[in-house]
Amino acid sequence: MADIRRRIKSVTSTEHITNAMKLVSAAKLRKAKSTFEKTRDYFHYVTESIAEIFYDANEVPERYLEGSREIINTCFIIITSERGLCGAFNSNVIKQAEIEIEDDPNRSVLIMIGTKGKEYFEKRGKYIHSEYEMPPENISFAETKIIAKTVVDMYDKGVIDKVMLISTAFVNNLEQEVKSLQLLPFKVQEKEDFSTHDAQDFDTRERQVEYEPSIDEVFNYLIPKYVEIVLYSSVIESATCEHAARRMAMESATDSARDMLSNISLYYNRARQSAITNEIIEVVSGSEAQK
Repeated sequence: MADIRRRIKSVTSTEHITNAMKLVSAAKLRKAKSTFEKTRDYFHYVTESIAEIFYDANEVPERYLEGSREIINTCFIIITSERGLCGAFNSNVIKQAEIEIEDDPNRSVLIMIGTKGKEYFEKRGKYIHSEYEMPPENISFAETKIIAKTVVDMYDKGVIDKVMLISTAFVNNLEQEVKSLQLLPFKVQEKEDFSTHDAQDFDTRERQVEYEPSIDEVFNYLIPKYVEIVLYSSVIESATCEHAARRMAMESATDSARDMLSNISLYYNRARQSAITNEIIEVVSGSEAQK
């Protein structure tokens, strides 16, 4: 009986903790979702502006277009969380990253955002070029600019030849999916495919465009801005997905704890009733024996 009471106390304590974590995650999810929706609007504005410029592919600097250089080193930017207890959120990203890295024939350069991915690949002997271990939700746009500048500088200098971003996309509060996005070089699509292109794919059209002060100046400014906003949007979206995944995980854990508590309580009540019945039988038997 004492063991059952200790177990009931332990499960009750766990249920209180998971329920509290669910409420905290729900509050953080509302805040992160609001921020994500605001950045998403800006993200679409920037990508549409870049698409307008990429209409005239003949003027685009070749170094930013796919096929302009031999791919030797691929940079993977992998966004995971800083904490656990969020279901399969981190494992799904890591699994996709492993597939991408193994399928890529080039040398891999890893940039990790979040400790979970960093710890996983570090244990497996992967070379990590740089790491940002703070929670994605705490990464500011200024810090994102530093990451983006590092990546663009490495690309411009030829240290890396391809940049892939692996993170989690927010579908709704109950569903998140891993996405893989090629940031650099750009994939240029034909006009008829423009309606279905991804954020990094642009079509070509014959059009007269004037660039001031020069085409190089425009792209030297625009490309880092593009990488910055895509990266920041992905960081915010990943944080939103993390809170949604943690809320679901904690809700599931709370429901499981309550079900377990109900079963244990039922078992405890039956055991207590059985013990009381045995004591009554003993009392009655002793009373009858004295007659």
